[in-house]
Amino acid sequence: MNRSNPFIRCLLFPFALVYNLATWLRNLMFDWKVLPSKKFPVPIICIGNISVGGTGKTPFTEYLIVLLKKQYRVATLSRGYKRSTKGFVLAQEGCTAADVGDEACQIKHKFPGIIVAVDANRRRGIQRLLALPVDERPEVILLDDAMQHRYVSPSLVIMLTEYNNMYYEDYILPVGNLRESVRGAYRADIIVVTKCKDVIRPIDLRIIEKNMLLTASQRLYFSDIEYHRIEALFPQAVSPCSLPDLDVCENILLVMGIANPQPLINKMKSYSKNVNTCIFPDHHSFKLSDVKYIDSIFQKMPLPRRIICTEKDAMRLKMLDFIPEEWKGCLYYLPISTGFLFDRGENFNMKILKHVISTININKKNVKN
Repeated sequence: MNRSNPFIRCLLFPFALVYNLATWLRNLMFDWKVLPSKKFPVPIICIGNISVGGTGKTPFTEYLIVLLKKQYRVATLSRGYKRSTKGFVLAQEGCTAADVGDEACQIKHKFPGIIVAVDANRRRGIQRLLALPVDERPEVILLDDAMQHRYVSPSLVIMLTEYNNMYYEDYILPVGNLRESVRGAYRADIIVVTKCKDVIRPIDLRIIEKNMLLTASQRLYFSDIEYHRIEALFPQAVSPCSLPDLDVCENILLVMGIANPQPLINKMKSYSKNVNTCIFPDHHSFKLSDVKYIDSIFQKMPLPRRIICTEKDAMRLKMLDFIPEEWKGCLYYLPISTGFLFDRGENFNMKILKHVISTININKKNVKN
């Protein structure tokens, strides 16, 4: 359905009004303490948004992991979208996307030393994490995509919004992509504009700040996606002399099951003049028919050729037992990370570290008293 069509928007508008009223009443119940929002005795940092779609939460969560894991025992807690398991699950080394979902699986593979857990009930998930033995219990918990899970009261809320789809320019579901009204942004302590373009004019920054109507306590940062060297999904099948270097112009088949594939498509086109795409819905579970469809395109491409996917897609593709053997020598994924613009990364880091240590100290004093 093309929701950008004015006629379609008019048809959906009554449903948006009802949805907006429902979310407004729900938030009001939490604000008035009618519905309980529980605090916990550890720093809990929520990374979320008020819109559906990809704002870059997973690479941002990974940024925080790298920042915090040297000093603290870190845990991540997410829903575990599209996993086959139920309830609370602790990710183990060697886990699959079916066990904990693609994003949690990706984080556990990249950071095996941290605690990765999934539970649709975030309050129960935190309670289970804090019930672990003392020497395993997390000192900091990162809540992924949990701004609307208000039964938990985080110690810090970081809201992400995509540069090309700012929340204050969007509409509430189903007319637009907002999960709740723009008033929800006032619950954020930090707002980060993600996936910024290469050059942002000073006037653009001022316009964004003005449109956000930030409170005195809110802080605004700008970030971008940093792309790294591609890595083989099946390294044992890749010849040692076959370096995964995108600088060589060749034929690329880009396979993506993510919310916003366009930035990655643009990046690949900067490396190759021949980029074919296979685009699937976000968190897509690949079936045999999908693999056959991808292969039908791949076989028509001239040599040399590679299949490149995202890290999340790699977690789902790797668990398939019907991947063609021919793919294994030329199937790669592209790691990404978050980088801050305008040399503000150190400022952001210090704000996070200061929050964590101050929250820990306050909790220690409360225990003594």
